[in-house]
Amino acid sequence: MSNDKILKLGLPKGSLQESTFSLFQKAGYSISVSSRSYFPSVEDNELKVMLVRAQEMARYVELGTFDAGLTGKDWIIETNSDVTEVAELVYAKQSMRPVRWVLAVQEDSPFKTVKDLQGKRISTEVVNITKQYLKKHGVEASVEFSWGATEVKVPELADAIVEVTETGSSLRANHLRIIDTVLESSTRFIANKEAYKDSWKKEKIETISLLLKGAIAAEGKVGLKMNIKKSDLPKIIGIIPALRRPTVSPLYDDEWVAIETIIDERVVRIIVPELKRNGAEGIIEYPLNKIVP
Repeated sequence: MSNDKILKLGLPKGSLQESTFSLFQKAGYSISVSSRSYFPSVEDNELKVMLVRAQEMARYVELGTFDAGLTGKDWIIETNSDVTEVAELVYAKQSMRPVRWVLAVQEDSPFKTVKDLQGKRISTEVVNITKQYLKKHGVEASVEFSWGATEVKVPELADAIVEVTETGSSLRANHLRIIDTVLESSTRFIANKEAYKDSWKKEKIETISLLLKGAIAAEGKVGLKMNIKKSDLPKIIGIIPALRRPTVSPLYDDEWVAIETIIDERVVRIIVPELKRNGAEGIIEYPLNKIVP
């Protein structure tokens, strides 16, 4: 296979790795890698995949080391990288929602707002984002790069921190109090600008993007099938919270129809007994990998 039919794809190593592999699996791309390897195998001969930290991804995509990659919007901003954002993919390490970079201080700290940090020390991994935030609020403070364990640096090593969080549980466990959100971020599928001008690479990138978005759309949803009498159709339709509207198909017995729909998995246990009580039969629940509008 010629080199122009290979897409160089960067995937995030570290906290996003497991959730990214799971997302690709649902999208139809089986990826496997040994614990010490940076070169996963993927069941697609047109993909060459490498793992790098999300913090470095946008820079490597901008330089053309990768044709495309996945990283956070935060790291695109932090590294000031000039890349094409193909799609927003809202998923994270623990949940399917954006993450937040927050300004936090010790629980019993006298600091209430960012204005109180004038002339103080702030520790963070996102130095540029924090400096932009402080400038916007007219605050001058010393911003120091944190090499890790940022939560434990107040009050001895810093007066405040800017740290990423999904749930806030780690901050609370370290007796920290959030005083503001600095930036909300989600994962982005990005492309090198020159690679995106190549028709084959662009089509390949957009195909992957479509399938990944379909996998995210299916998260937490299931398919539901059932048979009902035509006479019961209005009340059954009233019970089902369809994605748009349920599909109704005729059966061999013209007094009966089949209904198929997509619903949130969390409501299945609530509505299935109600559907049964209202005449539904042969109710089948099945998992979904992708929903492509």
